[in-house]
Amino acid sequence: MSEQRRPDDVLVMGRLGVDVYPLQGGVGLEDVTSFGKYLGGSAANVSVAAARYGHNSALISRVGNDPFGKYLLRELDRLGVDPREVKTDPQYSTPVTFCEIFPPDDFPLYFYREPKAPDLEIAPADLDAAAIENAKILWLTVTGLSQEPSRAAHHAALAIRGRRAHTILDLDYRPMFWADPAEASAQVAQALEGVTVAVGNKEECEVAVGETDPDRAADALLERGIELAIVKQGPKGVMAKTRNERVEVPPHFVDVVNGLGSGDAFGGALCHGLLQGWDLERILKFANVAGAIVATRLECSTAMPNAEEIEAVLNGAAL
Repeated sequence: MSEQRRPDDVLVMGRLGVDVYPLQGGVGLEDVTSFGKYLGGSAANVSVAAARYGHNSALISRVGNDPFGKYLLRELDRLGVDPREVKTDPQYSTPVTFCEIFPPDDFPLYFYREPKAPDLEIAPADLDAAAIENAKILWLTVTGLSQEPSRAAHHAALAIRGRRAHTILDLDYRPMFWADPAEASAQVAQALEGVTVAVGNKEECEVAVGETDPDRAADALLERGIELAIVKQGPKGVMAKTRNERVEVPPHFVDVVNGLGSGDAFGGALCHGLLQGWDLERILKFANVAGAIVATRLECSTAMPNAEEIEAVLNGAAL
């Protein structure tokens, strides 16, 4: 990192690809006649969400040497995310993800990431140590631990980081990316030793620490040295714990169009709240509304709200 460049507010590492979403809901892909193309991937979506709040956001990832890769690099820049750490992979094609839309709660995903996605080719030698060390927030995902050399790069990034605040692990466990849940559990256990914040749903917490009960899961995460454990509970809202505090907030109910981007919107809003130094309850309420807003929209990355939209809803405006 050059002396002139200020540290990133949010530096995200991981999955990047093209989302191809049907423009007709309630039908299977075999009957869809038109699609929309969007920047996607959980890590990339979080970086876009953080940029929407005016933060200096950057992404560490890879794309293929193809038109979709060129599109993603251009789109990152357009959406305010610094793409300087997104390399073009010479071997693998840019991944594409399709979904089906059956509101309110059925959104099957179809990942085309074979034989391998470029974002899993991130290597330790790719890492900008100064950027990782100095970023105000470093955000990693469990998916990045699923294959080498990305796995080694993620552990290397955590070693560089030295458990500095705020080092966040999204417990983003997707079974199709792992040969065995036990392997995922082992990798997550190692990664948890280097992070200060962990966020995931109950199923992801089971893989991480063997617990699905939100309080027991949060306690188990805190016992690993985590400073802030956040457990998403779906229709029961979200619960977070530190060593001194427990906060639970209800969900913000909306008419769902597509629920797939809600978690990433929550993540970007969480980053914003941490950077603002808000109290935990305010962060969770803000992040919940961010996720709710995105659930009312078809796409993910380009659906991310800004702070004014969220504050309006918190102050009583209808979605």
